[in-house]
Amino acid sequence: MRAGLKPLGEMIAAATLMALAALAAPAQAQTTSVEQANATLARVATERAAVNDEFAESEAVCNGKFFVNNCLDKAKEKRRIALSSLRALEVEAEHFKRVDSVRKRDADLAERARKDAEDQALRTVHAPKQPKDQDKPPQRSSGPSVAEREAGHEAKMQRQAAQDAAEAGKRAANVQAFEQKKAESERRQADVARKKLENAAKAAKKEAADKKQAEADAAAAAKAASK
Repeated sequence: MRAGLKPLGEMIAAATLMALAALAAPAQAQTTSVEQANATLARVATERAAVNDEFAESEAVCNGKFFVNNCLDKAKEKRRIALSSLRALEVEAEHFKRVDSVRKRDADLAERARKDAEDQALRTVHAPKQPKDQDKPPQRSSGPSVAEREAGHEAKMQRQAAQDAAEAGKRAANVQAFEQKKAESERRQADVARKKLENAAKAAKKEAADKKQAEADAAAAAKAASK
């Protein structure tokens, strides 16, 4: 081994730990606005392209090594962990945008229903009164009167507005619960992947240390035998 060069195991362990540190930073982000969600999605797209480019470079390097499959497996695992973390950020941003869209749509529906109810109430108040015929006795109608029909229609509009508002809140809650569950699942998968990568880094570091110790022991034995 040439002086100044680190064993392969130590280099892999160092690179793996650096990847873990890079992945831990974006996991702390939390989306609080649509603008931030759009910025997060744009950043995820850029970083995903960078991860794929880095893998392509690593793949080319691995093809020139003796242990090609082992090198490729490590590069693929690193790419998978990075993409998993980016996907968790992407899911959270998309979830925020969908919930915000549902909230705005339901607010528009509730406002439209409220205005319709107000317009109907105004029409009822300003409805022209029916002229009274003094020469003819009042006749009993076989159905509901105009005022009764208008009052019934107004009550129906108010009930519909209340129902729309209740269903809007329920839809938003269902969407939020589903998206939250999906985002949590993505985060759990990323955590499991990080732990696997940490264990791989520790194993690589231990392997490098054992190899270094074995080389030192062999050198000492060779020196003792030459005396």
